[in-house]
Amino acid sequence: MLRRVPLISDETYHVYNRGAGKQRIYTTPRDYERFMGLLCLANSKEPITYRGPSSVGIFKQEKEAAPTQKLVDVLAYVLMPNHFHLVLKQIKDEGITKFMRKLATGYSMYFNIKYEHSGVLFQGRFKSSHINSEPYFRYIFSYVHLNPVELIEPDWKEGTIRNEKRVRKFLADYRYGSYFDYCVGERPERAILAYDDAPDFLKEQNDLEEMLSDFSKGRILHTDDGVITEDRPR
Repeated sequence: MLRRVPLISDETYHVYNRGAGKQRIYTTPRDYERFMGLLCLANSKEPITYRGPSSVGIFKQEKEAAPTQKLVDVLAYVLMPNHFHLVLKQIKDEGITKFMRKLATGYSMYFNIKYEHSGVLFQGRFKSSHINSEPYFRYIFSYVHLNPVELIEPDWKEGTIRNEKRVRKFLADYRYGSYFDYCVGERPERAILAYDDAPDFLKEQNDLEEMLSDFSKGRILHTDDGVITEDRPR
């Protein structure tokens, strides 16, 4: 089945999916780490081999390795208990589709074996929206990185944050997304990102208030190729 909006090389997309029936897809820290390791290993034309090194070892290998035939640039991501968000720039024809297929297959195999799970893990194929302007990019970047706030402040998307200090600390401590890499400091997991190729305004958008402002400006209405939509997977 063809997508309403084709995925075009050199363009950037917000890509997301969740567990079938809203089931959890990450239960332990190891599950999150496994998926993050696969964000590195799936980003290549080569088959995935996930043996031996820990996730940290994989990130170190990726950082030190010679450039490979990447399929996408990963510009931002976050993993939540029952869903994930990615911001991907396609750099090879069909790169996003191939990357997501490898990522979903690799993680589903791991999850099914570990938890003796049968049936589908993800809710159909991944969803995507075209990031076609800087304001929309700022909105998506903020939305992705602020997503974990929902775990401690369920009403944040409606503009209600009761304890801003607590939110700042929670985001700084949340390891399963790229907020840390852009806003806190360097770590091995930065190897997941095409950090050096990210637009400068993303590296400068590191203040909670600025992210909340960009989110609230874009959340009510934004257009994707003329269609009014809002990205709010649960």
